[in-house]
Amino acid sequence: MTDGERIAKRLSRAGIASRREAERMIEAGRVAVNGKLIDSPALNVTAADQITVDGEPVGEPDRPRLWLYHKPAGLVTTTSDEKGRETVFDKLPEGMPRVMSVGRLDLNSEGLLLLTNDGGIKRKLELPSTGWLRKYRVRMKGTPKDTDFEPLRRGIEADGEKFQPMQVKLDRQQGANAWVTVGLREGKNREIRRAMSEIGFDVNRLLRVSYGPFRLGELKPGEVEEVKLRVMADQLGMPELLEGHAKPAQPKGKAGPKPRRKAPAKPRQGSGARPPRRPR
Repeated sequence: MTDGERIAKRLSRAGIASRREAERMIEAGRVAVNGKLIDSPALNVTAADQITVDGEPVGEPDRPRLWLYHKPAGLVTTTSDEKGRETVFDKLPEGMPRVMSVGRLDLNSEGLLLLTNDGGIKRKLELPSTGWLRKYRVRMKGTPKDTDFEPLRRGIEADGEKFQPMQVKLDRQQGANAWVTVGLREGKNREIRRAMSEIGFDVNRLLRVSYGPFRLGELKPGEVEEVKLRVMADQLGMPELLEGHAKPAQPKGKAGPKPRRKAPAKPRQGSGARPPRRPR
């Protein structure tokens, strides 16, 4: 049995990058273990090893955490951008730890983006096998009929790429635009925009409102809200996340005896007594 864990997994759990991205960082010579640069992810490390990325020390992994973030339009979902555009990580509130995004939202898309500090959680949320439904509110130019969306419901091909069947509901017409709700279980690049364009409609606003059981709710653009640990463990089907962190539950029906109320004190006689009668 080999001690420790793979270096890429350790970096992923520490919120540095996904395992695949961590492997690329290692191959690029950005990771050192005990002062020596490594060039292969085929290395196990333990808590005693000193790891640095770009010269910065990597701390011990924090407990797995998950946040809901309302991504505004105009930000890219990458840690750095070759064109110098602002990223979602540039705009996160102060005090946030190093986090990774679960999937992406396009530059001009907005709404719910999940963030986590743990690569295992990221992988669990992104796995195609989970098939979690993602819902979007989509505004498009034109006056579509419900029947126009049948090709999307059956599964459509755009630019030589096949998309799985989508859930599409026509909500309302608002002037020159229409609003629809779209649900899909995969997240290919610009999938909704490309599919709508294929049937003759241009999307001019796209807002993700849910990702599986997690909902945008009342979050305003730029706001972040952490998911409670128990909720995260229950929704992900990962009870092991609670080990050592959950508060003991109070057993139902055994709240213990209620404290007895004290009887009200009887008024003392004396200061409130009537004065003695004078003799005649």
